[in-house]
Amino acid sequence: MKLSAPIPMLKRRARLLARTGHMPLHQALDRVAAEEGFGAWSLLAATSAATRPAGKLFARLSPGDLVLLGARPGQGKTLMGLELAVEAMKAGRRSSFFTLEYTEKEVLDRFRAIGADSAQLGDLFDLDSSDAISAGHIARRMASSPRGTVVVVDYLQLLDQKRENPSLMDQVRTLRSLARDRGLIVVMISQIDRSYDPSTKSVPDLDDVRLPNPLDLKLFDKACFLSNGEMRFHTA
Repeated sequence: MKLSAPIPMLKRRARLLARTGHMPLHQALDRVAAEEGFGAWSLLAATSAATRPAGKLFARLSPGDLVLLGARPGQGKTLMGLELAVEAMKAGRRSSFFTLEYTEKEVLDRFRAIGADSAQLGDLFDLDSSDAISAGHIARRMASSPRGTVVVVDYLQLLDQKRENPSLMDQVRTLRSLARDRGLIVVMISQIDRSYDPSTKSVPDLDDVRLPNPLDLKLFDKACFLSNGEMRFHTA
């Protein structure tokens, strides 16, 4: 069954419904699912999972990769990051999600939005939503992680928001070294500049990455961009 809009947009509709209708998010999600012809949100999420591109993207990533995952707000970049973590766990690998943007509850809500049961994640998944997140913090936490572990960082432009943290360039270099030295796959979620115009370019690219501070994007081995349900993949 074809959905009326991509999953991220349906979830945004549910969040708005929850606020305006003064109802729990899970109830709003189920109501949106019913409008799409599904008995519950979990059924919608599970059905659409087979057609989402996370599996294809995961298959193109290799241990040692530093990956940029970019999109404008509401286009599903956080959900894609979590889906990559789920794909890693399906393959028997560990995954870690570091976020300066969301609380633990919000991350678990997003797991439910993609049809994943956080209770079944077990020891393969780690979540860090502390204010101490920086490249150095991540490197220390992942120092003994096995090869092939997927590390998702949410998000790039927040890493140097504290003055005591190293520059964004230095932190990305640290994470690049971490990926290569430990054989990890480090995925960095990124904002897209407000000047990006989807009417002239259907999907953003490296030229559209928001860079409030200097950063050499050539440090990334691969990049993926999302817009209106479409995905574009780039290699260095």
